[in-house]
Amino acid sequence: MDDINVLHHRCLLNLRRRIRDIEDGCPAQDRCMRLQKDGDTLSYQGNSEEVGCYVAGLPLSKGNCYFEVTIVDTGVRGTIAVGLVPKFYRLDHQPGWLPYSVAYHADNGKLYNGNPVGKQFGPKCARGDRIGCGIHSENTEAGLITVFFTKNGREVGSVEVPVSSEGLYPAVGMHSMGEEVKVDLRAEWLLEEDDTMMMVDSHEDDWGRLHDVRVSGLLLEYVGKGKSIMDVGLAQARQPLTTRCHYYEVEIVDAGEKCYIALGLARRDYPKNRHPGWSRGSVAYHADDGKIFYGIGVGDAFGPRCFKGDIMGCGIMFPRDYSLDGDGSGTRNYSGFSFTLNPSAAVYGVQNVLYLNGEDEEEEEGDEVAQEQQGKKVTVFFTRNGKLMGRREMVVPPGGLYPTVGMLSSGEKVKVDLHPLSG
Repeated sequence: MDDINVLHHRCLLNLRRRIRDIEDGCPAQDRCMRLQKDGDTLSYQGNSEEVGCYVAGLPLSKGNCYFEVTIVDTGVRGTIAVGLVPKFYRLDHQPGWLPYSVAYHADNGKLYNGNPVGKQFGPKCARGDRIGCGIHSENTEAGLITVFFTKNGREVGSVEVPVSSEGLYPAVGMHSMGEEVKVDLRAEWLLEEDDTMMMVDSHEDDWGRLHDVRVSGLLLEYVGKGKSIMDVGLAQARQPLTTRCHYYEVEIVDAGEKCYIALGLARRDYPKNRHPGWSRGSVAYHADDGKIFYGIGVGDAFGPRCFKGDIMGCGIMFPRDYSLDGDGSGTRNYSGFSFTLNPSAAVYGVQNVLYLNGEDEEEEEGDEVAQEQQGKKVTVFFTRNGKLMGRREMVVPPGGLYPTVGMLSSGEKVKVDLHPLSG
């Protein structure tokens, strides 16, 4: 009889503990593999060849429908995944890789929905970014639930996924040394009417590609390692320059350690780890040495160096027969510009001190060269603090020329205005 009483007492204690855990929002039975949990912090403890995964003890529900993960450190590769999984999900797989799981991956911005092959979904995420995941509505008849993801409080997108009677559990996956995150299982997210205006003002949608660069409004910040030329951070606009939007400007907010900042124009498929101007189909003015780079890692003397507070500009002077907006004025004022160009400045080849590894980009195929030569020629010009520095004539590659900003040393920050001119 005493044994029965003891067992009954233990059951009551366990039940009370379970209720307290639920009321406090504390997971009852977290599951971890190759991750160390210290309070709300998770850090990877594997050997970078094996996946580590964390699964919370309680599923999302109507009363607790959202959680957030803040990236403290991206580690070696930044292979951090945030999503939802079944209760007994395999902990040696990233969330989203196996059936009945879904996850947003920080390293490539892809959504993995029960498949090890992801689909492009949203922007990449870097150190300091917050990735959120929640559930909207449930279609009980079809056994589906709508899962949405956010980045820094802004919804990225949503997807319908199958759900079992046990529900879907918050999960975090990591896959390289040094990765660390903070998990908030009690986070709240409400889309208010004012958020619409905030979404418009974020300017994140202005950028088609971001690599080792974080965007905050008009501000671009370098978040790469900055230890070699392969650590270039690149930001490329979503839209190319046109006759209606033919010029943009960059203000150096912080020169960082070396002021390895470059602005220019590049083809749409430009390599993510090359400064604009270093590879074919691009041209750029480099702030650290004042040189112009035109499709090769050798720069020509062009203008003065640029420092904190300087405003660098880049634009295109389209020829009269290059009509995209039906202006039809037949004049050469180039939307208000009346610069006096000085092509007589002496130029000479100078080896870029950052481009010393001797690695040249692969030569393009002959048919690609022929295709590019069929493009129209335009005049690209650069300015510094409102004064014209010079120009360079180049062929417009297929798809157009996209505003492209490169950075390569710690602390570099620039403010970009992609539409400084009206009309």
